[in-house]
Amino acid sequence: MEKVLNKKEYVMDMTEGSSMKLIMKFSVPLLIGNLFQQVYSLVDSIVVGRHLGANALGGVGSVGMISFLFFSLCNGMASGIGVVISRHFGAKKEEQVKKAIANALFVILAVGALMSILGYCFAGPIIRLMKTPAETFDYAYTYMRITCGFTIAVAIYNGISAVLRALGDSKTPLIFLMIASAINVVLDIVFVIYMDMGVAGAAYATVLSQILSSVGSICYAVKTNPYFRLKRGHFKFDRDIMKEDFSIGIPMAVQTSMISISCSILQTLINGYGPEVMAAYTATGKVEGIIFQPFSSLGLALSTFAGQNCGARKYERVRRAVWQTELITLALGAAMFCLVAVFRENVVGFFVTEENVIRLGAKGLVISGSMYIALGTIYTMRGALNGMGDVVFSMLNGALEVGGRIVFALILMYVLKMGFWGVWYTNIFTWIVIALTASVRFSVYIRKCQREDDGTENA
Repeated sequence: MEKVLNKKEYVMDMTEGSSMKLIMKFSVPLLIGNLFQQVYSLVDSIVVGRHLGANALGGVGSVGMISFLFFSLCNGMASGIGVVISRHFGAKKEEQVKKAIANALFVILAVGALMSILGYCFAGPIIRLMKTPAETFDYAYTYMRITCGFTIAVAIYNGISAVLRALGDSKTPLIFLMIASAINVVLDIVFVIYMDMGVAGAAYATVLSQILSSVGSICYAVKTNPYFRLKRGHFKFDRDIMKEDFSIGIPMAVQTSMISISCSILQTLINGYGPEVMAAYTATGKVEGIIFQPFSSLGLALSTFAGQNCGARKYERVRRAVWQTELITLALGAAMFCLVAVFRENVVGFFVTEENVIRLGAKGLVISGSMYIALGTIYTMRGALNGMGDVVFSMLNGALEVGGRIVFALILMYVLKMGFWGVWYTNIFTWIVIALTASVRFSVYIRKCQREDDGTENA
C-alpha cells in the first residue's frame, strides 16, 4: 500500500523544491482550465447576444451574479475542504487525507442539493427584487431557474476539483473542463440556433456539460488517484474533520457569497438604466472573466501551496512565495490594461452588434482595466490567506467588499451624479481598498503564525 501511495503522477508535494517553479507548474493547468470554464458563459453570451439580441443578453447577464451566489456557497465550502485536505497532505497524514475526502463528499452533496432547491424555487422573487426590466424578465427567469436548479452538478465538480488541487493535481480537472467546454459549444449551437430553444437552450447546454464534467471527474479520480480508493471505514462520520471543514468552509463560503451579493447590488443598479446599459455591463463582465483568469490561477496555486506548507509548518517558505507571486501579478495587471485599452471595441463586439452597446462597454473596460493591478493583488493575498485557513480575513474580506461597493456606488452615482458610470468606478475603488487590506492582513498573519510556531518549538 505504501508503494501505491507514493506514486507521483496524480499528486504534487509542494513542501520541497523551488517555490515559484512549483507554483507556476501547478497554475498553468489551472489557467487553461479556468479559461475553458469561461467558455461556458462566453459561448452562451455570444450565441445569445448575437442570435437573440441585446434584451436576451441583458437578461442572462442580469442573473449572472445571482447564479454565482448559489455556486459560490458551494465553492466556498469546497475550498474550505481543500484547505483541510492540503494541510493533512502536507503533514504526510495519509489515512487522515482519505477520511477527509470521504467526509467531504457528504458536505458537498448536502450543500449542492440545498442550493439547487433554493435556486429553482426562488428564481422569480429574486429577479423581481433586482428590478429587472419587463423586456428582459422572461429571459432572466428562464436562464436562472434552469442553471441554478442544477447547482448540485457544479458543487460536485468543484468539490472534486478542490480535493484534487489540495493533493497537487491540477491536471485532471483541466481534462474534464476541456471536454465539457467542447460539448457546451456544440450544444449551444444545436439548441439555440438549430433547434431554436432560445435562452433555455443555452442554459440546458451549460447544465448538461457540467453534469458530464462532474461524472467524468469522479470516475477518473477513483480510477487514477490512490487517495480516492476509499474503504468503508473511511466513510465513518468524523467529528473532528467535519468541524475543520465547517470552521474553514463556512467563512470562505460567506466570503464568496458576500462578494457575489455586492456584485448583485451593482447589477440591480445597472438594471435601472435599461437593456443597452445592461448588455454593455454584461459584455464587459464576460471579457473580464477571461482577463481575471491568470490572477485566479495564481491565487488557487498559492492556496494549495500555503495549505501544504502550513501543514508542514514552513511559514517562511510561504511568505517568500507570496511576495514573489505578487510581482508577477503586478506585471500581468499592467499588461492586461494595455490589451483592453487597445482592443476594447473589438472584444466587446464579439458579444453584441449594436454600436451604442459596444461604445458603452468599451469605455467601461478601460475604466476597470486601470486597476487590474489591484485586482491581481487581491487574488494573490486572498489565495494565500485562504490556504493558511485565516477565517477572520475571509469574513472581513466579504464584509469590506459589500460595504465598499454600497458606499462607493451611493457616493459616485447619487452624490457626484456620475450615473451608471459610477458602477464601473465603484468596482475599481473597491478593489483598491480590498487589495491594501489583504496585503496588510497577510503581513500580520504570517508573522503571527511564525511567532506561534517558534513558541511551540521552544516549549
